[in-house]
Amino acid sequence: MEFTRKNRQLLSRIATNDRHGENSPYFDGWKAYDSSPFHPIHNPDGVIQMGLAENPLSFDLIEKWIRENPDASICTAEGLDKFKHIAIYQDYHGLREFREAVAKFMGRVGGNRVTFDPNSIVMSGGATGANETVIFCLADPGDAFLVPSPYYAGFARDLRWRTGVEIVPVHCKSSNNFRITRAALEEAYEKAQRSNINIKGVIITNPSNPLGTVLDKETLRSIVSFVTDKNIHLVSDEIYAATVFSSPRFISVAEVMQDMDCNRDLIHIVYSLSKDMGFPGFRVGIVYSFNDDVTNCARKMSSFGLVSSQTQFLLASMLSDDEFVGNFLRESSKRLAKRHHVFTKGLEEVGISTIKSNAGLFFWMDMRQLLKEQTTKAETELWRVIINKVKLNVSPGSSFQCSEPGWFRVCFANMDDKTVEVALDRIREFVLQGKEETKLEADKSQAQAQRWRKQNLRLSFSSSRLYDESLMSPHMISPHSPIPHSPLVRART
Repeated sequence: MEFTRKNRQLLSRIATNDRHGENSPYFDGWKAYDSSPFHPIHNPDGVIQMGLAENPLSFDLIEKWIRENPDASICTAEGLDKFKHIAIYQDYHGLREFREAVAKFMGRVGGNRVTFDPNSIVMSGGATGANETVIFCLADPGDAFLVPSPYYAGFARDLRWRTGVEIVPVHCKSSNNFRITRAALEEAYEKAQRSNINIKGVIITNPSNPLGTVLDKETLRSIVSFVTDKNIHLVSDEIYAATVFSSPRFISVAEVMQDMDCNRDLIHIVYSLSKDMGFPGFRVGIVYSFNDDVTNCARKMSSFGLVSSQTQFLLASMLSDDEFVGNFLRESSKRLAKRHHVFTKGLEEVGISTIKSNAGLFFWMDMRQLLKEQTTKAETELWRVIINKVKLNVSPGSSFQCSEPGWFRVCFANMDDKTVEVALDRIREFVLQGKEETKLEADKSQAQAQRWRKQNLRLSFSSSRLYDESLMSPHMISPHSPIPHSPLVRART
């Protein structure tokens, strides 16, 4: 956001600082979509939104439940008698039945291997507010958190903007599918220590955003051991817990710590209904800490971002319906699996691979072979082509602090089936066109090489010197001869 010097004098440093992250390609892609959104009839050449992790695939099930349970809303004739009790000021602890329903739902998502205490449920305005609340409770301006990369692009805003806290990326590699290792954590921690950066904790997303993978028990135990040894906090963002659509299953950090000798006061969970139920507009965020002091502090801060009592009332009824919840979770999983398969299979047909994933509303697409060179600059150039020419809003890996250029996050659940086909057709056309250009360039380069060899062959016979026949082998090419490189595609290095 641009401010004149005069306006900067009138506004606070927090309001005007550039730590929001809104100038990244992640948000620029949204702006490109907003300026020309795809519509099959009114704007068929518009930008298709594939940068937004929304989950409306099972809205029909929710709409059916609402029609069958009109008394769950105070805005219907059947629920109107509750209006005067819900519309007035409520305790900022939240409605008791809402906290009980959310705690039960969190346990069910984790396979009922953990029981969550309703008294430790703290409300916030979505996961954005919940993450910021946790940071305010745990750290001071200038402190830092280790965050394994690639990580959610919005963390720059959620964790840093108003808190003054820093993020120290823990660089993970594609060679092991970006797994979080103890060695990588140690390296990042020691580097921060040498730079006099005070590390207050580690923040993970499980399932991962943007990878769409779940953390296994061994990795989670390693992370818990690390924070225990360093006496720093662990915040586990588990807002995609119920989006797992195939094995391996989701494992909460709450489950892992049960049989570990660790400091429970250092463990905190952020949860939300934005992804698992598809309710980002309801702004339901949850802070769940195993530290009573953090819970009490977070509850006081929650006054600035409570969930409306009307929303609490509706969701308390919905999430308490065991039959509905069970059916919803099963059907949502099936639909996510189907959509994921359609997208990734379509990409495989044109030679585009993805990290093997089984959760989330997105996948991590490998476009490294389409880069002119293996640099962030080349990644940005490719992203601009995809946004401006192919008209797809996919998010480049640099937005997620990925240390390897050429990876893109692609959201697959926020559109209907027909839009999916349009998106896949655009990708196919783009990739096939690139391959055709590569082939033409290769043929052109090969022809140039053949002409060069013929010319030198004639020169050699006209010379008085005799050359070893092997030097004129057709397999020998001068280091100065043209190499088949497409302007769009180059081989990996």
